[in-house]
Amino acid sequence: MSTLTDRPDAAGREAPVATTPDAGRWWALVVLALAQLMVVLDATIVNIALPRAQLDLGFSDSARQWVVTGYALAFGSLLLLGGRLSDLFGRKRMFIIGLIGFALASALGGAATGTEMLIIARGLQGAFGAALAPAALSLLSTTFTEATERGKAFGIFGAISGAGGGIGLLLGGVLTEYVSWRWCLYVNLVIAAIAVVGALLKLKDEPVDKAGRIDVPGAIAAIMGLVALVYGLGHKEGHAWTDFWTLGPILFGLAVLVAFVLIERRSPHPLLPLRVVLDRNRGGSYASIAIAGAGMFGLFLFLTYYLVQVLGFTAVQTGLGFLPMLGSVMLTATTAGSILTPKIGPRPLVPLGALIAAGGMLFLTRLELDSTYASGVLPGLIIVGLGLGLVFAPTQNAATAGVEHHDAGVASAMINTVQQIGGSIGTALLSSFAASAASDYLVGKNAGDKLVQAQAALESYHTVFWWSTGFFVLAAVVAAVLFRTGPLDVDPDAQPAMAH
Repeated sequence: MSTLTDRPDAAGREAPVATTPDAGRWWALVVLALAQLMVVLDATIVNIALPRAQLDLGFSDSARQWVVTGYALAFGSLLLLGGRLSDLFGRKRMFIIGLIGFALASALGGAATGTEMLIIARGLQGAFGAALAPAALSLLSTTFTEATERGKAFGIFGAISGAGGGIGLLLGGVLTEYVSWRWCLYVNLVIAAIAVVGALLKLKDEPVDKAGRIDVPGAIAAIMGLVALVYGLGHKEGHAWTDFWTLGPILFGLAVLVAFVLIERRSPHPLLPLRVVLDRNRGGSYASIAIAGAGMFGLFLFLTYYLVQVLGFTAVQTGLGFLPMLGSVMLTATTAGSILTPKIGPRPLVPLGALIAAGGMLFLTRLELDSTYASGVLPGLIIVGLGLGLVFAPTQNAATAGVEHHDAGVASAMINTVQQIGGSIGTALLSSFAASAASDYLVGKNAGDKLVQAQAALESYHTVFWWSTGFFVLAAVVAAVLFRTGPLDVDPDAQPAMAH
């Protein structure tokens, strides 16, 4: 597709001259999608490896929790700072730093000789992931500025985001079973090496805003608030809501985040300009993805439990079991999500996708101890995947549409931040509901009977799937209310299609 730009003619007048967009932008999409895949799959791939790692390194169950929480704490709390740094120091530069750092941290974790070394490596992975993820999404946003191409690019990127968790389960199962749990971390070296070479060859950046500064008070408040909130929610698993180390950090985190908003209102160089969040489409995308992220957690974690504990699947079979869902995510994200979003905008698509996903979760509430994968699990997985594809692609597009380029990094960071917080809230709430449902079922029954135990576990899964259904319905309502009708705003900093 050619565009016209103004060039002086022989008489010194401005005359339109045809130029062709850089064909390398589609290769840039491959590089960015590869990096996004690495970050997203790392949220689940290590979970599959944990039992073997625990056996190998001999750490306790509480330490095992920190292997997961360490990553979530660093990633969730540093995303906003990572997004703003990419705006100030260059997105390509932060992207490459993030890739190399993530790879080195993965190598450290793969070579871990003890618990502390593995937890430190996971924290470093999260920190460099917080530099990498917003840089990748903002580079995508500033590379694809024409509506139709942008829809296709975000469709592919959204498919990767939605399918990455399932790919992590499959890859983690294969590597753990046939190679070593350590390769669940070492595999990032391969992905990062390819992405770094691709970034150096194919990614293009814009001049940075040299007048911009880091909002130090805002950064401190954001990091403290998010660390406390994610920590409190993470600590909830296995503890009561009234436990001091659960409720205390959550309340402290919320208070500090309120202070963060007040700081941002007065800062001359805010870490998160409130104009980014207060736009209806961007606000709608952040709210929708946070709520849908909480619902999606119920699918990945508790359906994995069902496949392993009830159907007796191995780690590899479990990963393969999620593949049909990944296919359906990619189908809707790369077709309807990319073709329809530029024409009609996110308002019809995201509520429809969330309702379809709710329907899939509703189907899974029918699972019984004697259900089969083909008739009980597979239809629900496919339906949920079809819905998620319509949620992820339009929301990621809307999160960065119409934002000025000097805010693209922090706008991209917000979508990752709310997804992380939504997942943490989902983890805490759904685990709590599952435990309560199982214990309620066991009241007055023979808790030592294996069939009774299995039925109690099934009761907990049903409860989680019902709540996840509710989360998706809520996401649909929020999206319908907040999103504006019509196509997304064009990129305000994009080169116009024709100059006069």
